[in-house]
Amino acid sequence: MDPTRPTRVVVGGGIAGLAAAYFLADDPSHDVLLLEGSPRTGGKLRREEVAGLRVDVGAEAMLHRRPEGVDLARALGLPVVHPATVESRIWTRGALRPLPRSLMGVPLDLEALAASGILSEAGLARVLEERTIPPSAVAHDVSVGELVEQRVGTEVVDRLVEPLLGGVYAGHARELSALATVPQLVAYARRGSILEQAAAIPTTYEAPVFAGVEGGMGRLAEALEACGRFAVRTDAPVRSVRPTPGGRAAFQLTLGSAAAPELLEADQVVLATPAAPTARLLADLAPEAAAELAGIESASVAVVTLVFLARTLPKLPGSGFLVPPVDGRRIKASTFSFAKWGWVRDAGRGAADGDDLLVLRTSLGRHREEATLQVDDDELVAVSLAELGEAAGLRTAPVATHVHRWGGGLPQYAVGHLDRVARVRAEVARVPGLAVCGAAYDGVGIPAVVASARTAADCLTKAQ
Repeated sequence: MDPTRPTRVVVGGGIAGLAAAYFLADDPSHDVLLLEGSPRTGGKLRREEVAGLRVDVGAEAMLHRRPEGVDLARALGLPVVHPATVESRIWTRGALRPLPRSLMGVPLDLEALAASGILSEAGLARVLEERTIPPSAVAHDVSVGELVEQRVGTEVVDRLVEPLLGGVYAGHARELSALATVPQLVAYARRGSILEQAAAIPTTYEAPVFAGVEGGMGRLAEALEACGRFAVRTDAPVRSVRPTPGGRAAFQLTLGSAAAPELLEADQVVLATPAAPTARLLADLAPEAAAELAGIESASVAVVTLVFLARTLPKLPGSGFLVPPVDGRRIKASTFSFAKWGWVRDAGRGAADGDDLLVLRTSLGRHREEATLQVDDDELVAVSLAELGEAAGLRTAPVATHVHRWGGGLPQYAVGHLDRVARVRAEVARVPGLAVCGAAYDGVGIPAVVASARTAADCLTKAQ
């Protein structure tokens, strides 16, 4: 980098920071530097080698209906792929049951719901009453659980909505904001019966719902770092961001340890860190925004990867299953990666001295349930194997395992989240040359985070 040229600095090397740096580099008038405090970039997009196979140990898919993630992958020359069209299950009431078509758990196919056995007769009867309930007056934000319970009853919340929201947010339906997490559901409920409107909700789509990258979603982060459009420094934690005292640039960043600090000046700064560290970095620049961000809680999760010899596994149904917390299990989901992704299956062919290897994953951990994760890796593996055995008859020992813990990895969108984010952005906008982005704002999925990064980059490049 040329020390005489204006500099834009992105703090945080997850997908938000990497994408923000990539977009900022569209403007050649500034050099772009990304600072990551840990030894590697990528955040929750990460690949590791397990039994000689390179697989995702974080996010493994992105929404295809939103274009931002897929467009970025294609711009980087990455091959976009789609999961196999095999159904997912719900492990509840002692069996793996087909997951009926729904809108984030609110059933849209009553015949399939009844056949699944997920709800009791009383629960099914309560769902049918939904047609007689007047439109929901959602004047202000409510929790997803409150809205769904009003429309279709408690059992739907406990056995369908909870496992689906748990898979996306690792949160709880009765605490998560309906407007921030399922705005489409709010729109339907405001108009009246969701069941009556279900016929107008598409059952098939021109394009697949989800997408991935051949070789793993971690390749998206790796390609961004390697693109050469911006400079990257790892092991470079930022301890503070303040106005520059009399310098040529707008901001002074303090990097490194308190014993050996390094000062760095920047004309513009994007904070692409999670809510809690962003709150600390905004303490001097935008204290009201800092206080708002400090109020966003997060959930910790763990992903357990298990690799088996194909000839030792029983036939497993579908592409995996979700687990309602009401059933008292410790895992919240399992993905049969080899059945879901063709590239995972292909990678394992003949990989063990001519024998095929199959990859499965489990996930554990929900908001405020950190005790589930406060055990060693061996216990998380043992719990996963025991519950896979109970759910799907899997009794085989894996040839390799890997546990990755994502501490505080998923921000929680509490009731009122959209208003909170609006207040944060309004306060940050009062500081010229400063922007924020990441999963704490507009969505935890990859397309939403990439869109957040684009917004932050545009804010700075258009303001100069």
